[in-house]
Amino acid sequence: MKRLTIGLFAHVDAGKTTFAEQLLYHTNSIRSRGRVDHQDAFLDSHDIERARGITVFADQAILEYKGDSYYLIDTPGHVDFSPEMERAIQVIDYAILIVSAVEGVQGHTETVWQLLRKHRIPTFFFINKTDRVGADANRTESDIRQQLTGEVYCITERFADGIIAEPLREAMAERDETLLEAFLEGRDDSGFWLKALQKMIADGLLFPCAHGSALQDTGVAEFLDQLHLLTTTTYDEDASFQGRVYKIRHDAGGARLTFIKALGGRLKVREQLSYESGGVQYDEKITRLFLFNGLKSQSVEQVEAGDLFAVAGLSATETGQGLGSISDKLTYDSEPTLQSKVIFDDSIHVQKVLGAFRTLEAEEPSLNVVWDEKLQEICIRVMGLIQLEVLEQIVGERFGFVISFGQPEILYKETIQSPVIGYGHFEPLRHYAEVHLLIEPGERGRGISFNSRCHVDDLNISYQNLIRNHLYEREHHGLLTGMPVTDVNITLVRGRAHKEHTHGGDFREATFRALRQGLEKADIVLLEPYYDFKIKVTLDEMGRVLSDIQRASGTFNPPETDGTQAVVTGRVPVSTFMNYSAELASFTHGRGSIRCVFSGYDRCHNTEEVIERMDYRKEADPLYTSSSIFCAKGAGYSVPWDEAEAKMHLELVPK
Repeated sequence: MKRLTIGLFAHVDAGKTTFAEQLLYHTNSIRSRGRVDHQDAFLDSHDIERARGITVFADQAILEYKGDSYYLIDTPGHVDFSPEMERAIQVIDYAILIVSAVEGVQGHTETVWQLLRKHRIPTFFFINKTDRVGADANRTESDIRQQLTGEVYCITERFADGIIAEPLREAMAERDETLLEAFLEGRDDSGFWLKALQKMIADGLLFPCAHGSALQDTGVAEFLDQLHLLTTTTYDEDASFQGRVYKIRHDAGGARLTFIKALGGRLKVREQLSYESGGVQYDEKITRLFLFNGLKSQSVEQVEAGDLFAVAGLSATETGQGLGSISDKLTYDSEPTLQSKVIFDDSIHVQKVLGAFRTLEAEEPSLNVVWDEKLQEICIRVMGLIQLEVLEQIVGERFGFVISFGQPEILYKETIQSPVIGYGHFEPLRHYAEVHLLIEPGERGRGISFNSRCHVDDLNISYQNLIRNHLYEREHHGLLTGMPVTDVNITLVRGRAHKEHTHGGDFREATFRALRQGLEKADIVLLEPYYDFKIKVTLDEMGRVLSDIQRASGTFNPPETDGTQAVVTGRVPVSTFMNYSAELASFTHGRGSIRCVFSGYDRCHNTEEVIERMDYRKEADPLYTSSSIFCAKGAGYSVPWDEAEAKMHLELVPK
């Protein structure tokens, strides 16, 4: 018996959830088919999803078909919930990408496709809504071939009951010399060709495509049978356990559940799992194991390679984390570019609100909750306005109080242009730590990296690790706007502790002061988020689009034209283009299309304006100071950053 995880993906409103209902019905997993518009879809089981008619959470179902087990994950199609979708991608075995036969390839379709290719996920296409007025399956398949991949091939009429028709064999032969030889020889072994097709799909050399109507239940049962025949798995149940965390949830009682994909071996209740989180090593016992089917859970004693399951008993796991014999942690492309202040009534204690958002942050790490002690404010990061509306509803339903959000603002970042040395000293009475850091520009998009060239004879490895952990424990404010510092390589050059007087927090103080002191001397650059865009309009509308891009401080490549249509690609600041889709829809009367994908941070196009508007006062930042503390006559005293180097105890780093 094989165990496979299948992910369903689509642009919003392409019919993905309706398609999922048909798969569940045809595998006898549900007795009747629900509908999104009737608010009774099995996988859109949350009140928020049913009220809005969109998928918000990547929930899963279990299907049994012809002796095999399939885990089906229905992922969100709205761009605001892309992080949830991306986390699901990294634990699936195969993907089904739903494309509407009416609208064709849309903006989010391309975004999903690029992620699937990045992670090398074998993918099936299903062209949906062929029953609708204006539908054209052939045109949509041509769109897929032109805009996504030329290796797509329709199997609706060329593969059934395990028999591969000659046109499909010919297409396979064109892509493989061994198969070409077999085709020319007239080899008619159906098992040989089926195995070859399975491998081509698994290797991403060919992408099967079928079409039908999920709403009318046309072509879905046939597609399910094709999916069953064309998918394979290679999990090793006898290996040592290895798993990957793909989401965190809390049950109705507040108990923390860790959702895991078993990549190898077996795991039983009461077994121990060791893992590291936030620099701390954990060794915890599995208290319960669950298999989830929609909102229903089944307690089990053991899970095996290929299973998707939830665990109770792990207190600090994080999404993307490897468990068992794998210990790496995955990173994700989807990154929020907006931040917003949480607004709540004074009658609600701030710690209650902060506690709720810490719980939500465990489930959705991209929220990156920030607590400003001085202002007593909570800020979060989001993908868009729809996510904020959903969060308001979630907090009300789960935690029982009302919140709202301030106007979302662009999340800027800061970096440096040239290397600098930062010095930090912390020596109030009976405390001691000194840290010298080399701070250098890093590769764009890589964040903060740390290494050490400080000899262990000068500072033992435990203190060096402490410095490293402090640098990673939170974001660090830049000096231009107070926004996060990023894309810097930090090297510990020198450090010193005292045998008696160094305590736990001393290196934290010295490290933060060293970083801040270095930034005071650095040439700092303000960064802002950018989109890569792709806009499709008529030739008559192209001039307006190019003018709009220039006005938005963007750049564009030479337009590509085909008949009466034009495609414009380029790069533009998020701040000037985040609302352009509505403007485009207005002047093209809904005929134009736009795809905007976050493409990282680059120099801010209006630095001075942003600095003036944000009015950050570095001297008043309660979290950071660039001065150092030295001790004289039994008392500590503060030394400003520009005078501190002369008082350092260790030899300064040569410039």
